[in-house]
Amino acid sequence: MVTLRQLSKTHSRGEAMVMALRDVNLEIQPGEFCAFVGPSGCGKSTLLNLVGGLDLPTSGEILLDGRSTHNLTSYEWTKIRRETIGIVFQAFHLVHGLTAEENIALPLMLRGENGREITKRVGDMLECVGMSHRRRHRPAELSGGEQQRIAIARALAHGPRLLLADEPTGNIDSQQGAGIMALIRELAMAQGQTVLLVTHSLQAAQAADYVWTMRDGQLIARTERMTELATS
Repeated sequence: MVTLRQLSKTHSRGEAMVMALRDVNLEIQPGEFCAFVGPSGCGKSTLLNLVGGLDLPTSGEILLDGRSTHNLTSYEWTKIRRETIGIVFQAFHLVHGLTAEENIALPLMLRGENGREITKRVGDMLECVGMSHRRRHRPAELSGGEQQRIAIARALAHGPRLLLADEPTGNIDSQQGAGIMALIRELAMAQGQTVLLVTHSLQAAQAADYVWTMRDGQLIARTERMTELATS
């Protein structure tokens, strides 16, 4: 599903050059749930942004379903995200003037799907995330955990094969966070999706099949069972 080959990213800070990602090689199979943990600045969010086409690598290659993304245009990346990728952000990024159901419907409308199918899909997703009773509420009327549930429903509404989750529990308390991670895992497993999770939270990372620890832009160690890392 996702292949990274010698992937590197360099940022400029004034006159200094900072290596955010350094020669990363990685293969993630379809249906796997992979988490990346590490301190701030270790490169984990940079990696996620590159896989989602939100930023471009300095060198190296990204393959999605065996297809190289090298030299893709901005339009082509947008098309891939609309069809293949769902993204969940720490800050929710809901449209404040829209209701919960309108936020979920928005990407489906951008895909040109018909109104009847959109209505059905939105209803199904609201039920999946336990938010049917809040469908007509706007973001300001929802708690942080509720907003993230709507953001997850929006990210999954178009049936993406790949879900990218960047600190999805970062703006909510630990109890809500546990519920969010259980929800992401349940929905991803039900739909056979590949999940890449970036998190500071070892509790959140326990939802993954395996975990990569990152440091200084590199993959340092892989842990097969997150419970081993949490108790070590």
